Amino acid sequence: MKPAKKVLLDLIESSNISLRSSDELIGKVEAAIAADDKTRKENEDEPLRRKPRLATIPRTELSRQMEVTPWDVLHTLGRATALSWRGAGRGLAEHWGALKYNQALEGRADSFLGLTDEGRQIADQYKNLQSGELGVGLALTLAKHLLHRRFPEHSVTIVPADTTLRAGWALTSRDKGHKVKYRYRPQYFAEVWRPGEPSLVIPIASKGNHGNAGTSAVQLASASVHAEAVHVGEWNETPSLLFSTELPADGTVTVHALQTPGRDGWLVGSSGERQANLDAKPVQENVMPGIQPPPAGNVVLEPVPGCHVTLKYYTWFKETLGHTAAAGLMAFTGSGKATARHLTDRQGHKRFGGFEHAASGSVQDISHELLGDTYAGTDHVFRLNGPRIEAFSGVEARLFGLLSEGQVEEYRAIVHAKRHIRPLLAWDKKWGGPVSVHSDGSVLAIRLLPGQRHSRP
Repeated sequence: MKPAKKVLLDLIESSNISLRSSDELIGKVEAAIAADDKTRKENEDEPLRRKPRLATIPRTELSRQMEVTPWDVLHTLGRATALSWRGAGRGLAEHWGALKYNQALEGRADSFLGLTDEGRQIADQYKNLQSGELGVGLALTLAKHLLHRRFPEHSVTIVPADTTLRAGWALTSRDKGHKVKYRYRPQYFAEVWRPGEPSLVIPIASKGNHGNAGTSAVQLASASVHAEAVHVGEWNETPSLLFSTELPADGTVTVHALQTPGRDGWLVGSSGERQANLDAKPVQENVMPGIQPPPAGNVVLEPVPGCHVTLKYYTWFKETLGHTAAAGLMAFTGSGKATARHLTDRQGHKRFGGFEHAASGSVQDISHELLGDTYAGTDHVFRLNGPRIEAFSGVEARLFGLLSEGQVEEYRAIVHAKRHIRPLLAWDKKWGGPVSVHSDGSVLAIRLLPGQRHSRP
């Protein structure tokens, strides 16, 4: 087994991932769509509704090779799943799930990222879980990079789609209200925002596999179905991002990426409508399911399955995005009560309000100085190839205080003003290990416990 210190050093080693976004890829995806439609017709099933236009992502926005670090990717994955409903309760495996991949990826600045022997062993047992979760970490890392380049004067926040939508729609049989009765949805929303201005909402569909480019084409065909299930504004004018991450057992990590163009997705309220107030309490709406197509001449068509954010709900949806993002950040710190205050009942207010951290009996009561700032959060101690390791997740202390008091507007103003300072990724000698700080003020740090600590050579 690799020495624990070497594992930690490798977590902040930069490497490259290969990116594919080409007309050839679109052709393969369209062929996969045609094959699926043919199979459904033969089985007398209805064809799936998909995004009608697929497009490549220009090299000027996303080059065909990009440098990433494993620790940043795991930080992104941990933040993305902080509000996960996968477990029966807020358990350790749910809060710290990203850490199981701390030995799964390897590469160097002059090479491409790939799976380690450890990563291949995980893949043998949990192929779908590993490819799906690492695919999320890599896809969202790329999505943030792309959107920051596309909108340099804006901030970008990633929120889980299911948790966000539950504030307005009943997604499953256990949710009270009119059921959506449609199982397809994007996994995440990217909110592109500036304080006091309308937000742009971009659905993101992410998938992963241990196969090849052909498997990724099939997954992107499926992703176009998931992205189509949420419309913001006009019919078929919501832009989206589609990703399929290929993690071969022998070879380099490759992310296949496409976008669907659209001129809507902006939460621009009508004149005279009240401005969004993110400091107000979260509101549970009960929006009728279905996406309304435009009329065919004088004929009003029936809604199709999915969730439609119309003009009437723009202000509420912007507030919901802000609250859901705040809840995810507070969940990352381990504070259940601070998480719950930003969620409606259907989103999990009661579920998080009854716990103060993933580990029973533990509370958010830990602070550390990391890379020159103080962070509040929670920790987890475990063994890594023998030695005991401490992981810490949290948020800058001042920002934690604001969000725990419900002051989302001031939190956002500070985060936006500091968007050119963060993110940060470095080995903190005083802490004794890798530290990743994201633009939202969150931090993920790991080290050998004091007494077993080593500084970076």
